[in-house]
Amino acid sequence: MAEIYSVYLSPTAERQELQHIRFLEQVSKKAAVELRNRFVEAFSSLEEMPKRYPFLDEEGFPKNKYRNLFVANWFLVLYEVIEDRVVIDYILDCRQDYRWLLRG
Repeated sequence: MAEIYSVYLSPTAERQELQHIRFLEQVSKKAAVELRNRFVEAFSSLEEMPKRYPFLDEEGFPKNKYRNLFVANWFLVLYEVIEDRVVIDYILDCRQDYRWLLRG
């Protein structure tokens, strides 16, 4: 039987997810619900085989720390696999500037 991982959102990731959903809700409540469902589905999928997604290989990011998953085409989810846990650290909208992450 496959190992099951526990999935956690960091406080930062929780806040980012909520911001993305609330922003979209101003345009379309239906689209916001769909986005929320896609996040839930993607995060749940990390319970099994979270290492199937590649490490983020970008200059300025720690090597082999964050794995990356795209949700709804433009949301970049950065997460770590730590023993039997998956910790989602950031949920970034790739249409926006996220260079602040490199400075922090």
